[in-house]
Amino acid sequence: MPILEPRIPMKNLGAFSISLAVNDIEASRAFYEKIGFKKAGGNQAQNWLILRHGETTIGLFQGMFPKNMLTFNPGWTAQTETLTDFDDVREIQQALKAKGLSLDTEADEATTGPASLMMTDPDGNPILIDQHVESPANMTAKVT
Repeated sequence: MPILEPRIPMKNLGAFSISLAVNDIEASRAFYEKIGFKKAGGNQAQNWLILRHGETTIGLFQGMFPKNMLTFNPGWTAQTETLTDFDDVREIQQALKAKGLSLDTEADEATTGPASLMMTDPDGNPILIDQHVESPANMTAKVT
């Protein structure tokens, strides 16, 4: 009988998008608008924009990242609506480490609010798990 590793629950990594490292944010914005994307957030004067087409989200970042990366936002829907039931980035971090994965940067586990971690897949693709909202426990405490 095979030995099963303990299940470390991860309900969801959060809303998915791709963060694109662009050379000219205006040219990139114009290009993506021609194929149907619309501005959903960001600040072009600060060299970052969030564009959406249906359920698809991309981020344009000029001078902020060395290369494109996969991005997950725990606590958000694809429309950046805040969820109250989700895996906190620190829980995700513990689960990833328990599975033997190395992290490039880690969230401070002594905190409870917004935090992030980064890792790199075997092909060198960076992955950012970036939580912008309070942990679910803090949200519940504020409601009650």
